[in-house]
Amino acid sequence: MIRHHRLIESFLADTLGMPWDRVHAEAEVLEHVLSEDLEALIAAKLGHPTVDPHGDPIPSADLELAERSTLSMNDLKPGDRGVFVQVSDADPEMLRYLAGQGIAPGERFEVRERQPFGGPLFVAFADREHALGGQLAQAMRVQLDEERDGEH
Repeated sequence: MIRHHRLIESFLADTLGMPWDRVHAEAEVLEHVLSEDLEALIAAKLGHPTVDPHGDPIPSADLELAERSTLSMNDLKPGDRGVFVQVSDADPEMLRYLAGQGIAPGERFEVRERQPFGGPLFVAFADREHALGGQLAQAMRVQLDEERDGEH
């Protein structure tokens, strides 16, 4: 079911151009009626993607799910750099905000500043700085360029 859902999200976003804040709700309905044959056609048409539009991993045809080590953007410190790889699709408003700011999985970033007392992170994406509040930064998953302090 997860494979169906994430492939449908990818098809709706990549092929039909549906905004990423709407694909989750549509996939919730369609995942229950997708045949295995149609799933295979969609996967082939999309080039067998490994992640959906939100960066969630898509299980392989053998239903193997490649997990990757990620951190929450909220756990980063100034100077950390990497790639924004995943965001929760639970809040369409959050996805609309990110899209409006031109931020999507696959984008490189650098944390410039962290305000104290739970304040926002200031993060540069493509040389444009954005203030990311706690709830948004918590929902964003990243991979750092290199290990920091022995962590991954």
